[in-house]
Parts: sequence; structure tokens; C-alpha cells
Amino acid sequence: MHRVVCAALVAALMGAIPGSTPAEAGPGRYYEVFGVDESDMLKMRAGPGTGFKIILGLPNGTVLRVHSCEQTGGTRWCKVSLKDARGLKGYASWAYLREM
Repeated sequence: MHRVVCAALVAALMGAIPGSTPAEAGPGRYYEVFGVDESDMLKMRAGPGTGFKIILGLPNGTVLRVHSCEQTGGTRWCKVSLKDARGLKGYASWAYLREM
């Protein structure tokens, strides 16, 4: 039983269970913000973590280009830029990104 639970947790963390996590973020790919509560926005931050300054709030449907991703603590953070404003770069949690 312990092995089954561990295998399920590893699979979920690796994205092997459909719908459990977004697709593996890759450089140069476009993603859209999704899953953010309608009364909130995904925070684009100056660095990979919640302790960094918020640059911008991104509503669901915002299109971003992913440049790279890194694991910081329990969260995977991606360096992103807006599709329509490539000079505006920051970090966003990949849990709220869906490949287009």
C-alpha cells in the first residue's frame, strides 16, 4: 500500500497523471494563465518565490512565453515574458500555466 501511495505522489509531481499538473514547461513555448480565482490574478514576480516583489497581476487567459523553469522549495517557478510585451519579464508559478 505504501508503494502505491508513493508512486501516485511521484506520478502527480512528475505530471504523469493527466489533468493533475500543467504540461512540462519548456523554453520558447507559449502558455496561458489558467486556474486563478476570478476575483484574483496570478502574480508575476521579480524572482522565483513569494518573497519577491510583485511586478504585475495576470488574469486568466494572459499569454506568456516561458524562457526557463526552476524548482524553489515546493513550487516550480518559470521565467516568463508577456507575448505582446516581450520586454516585460518576471517569474510565475507554473501550476497556473497551461500550454497552448
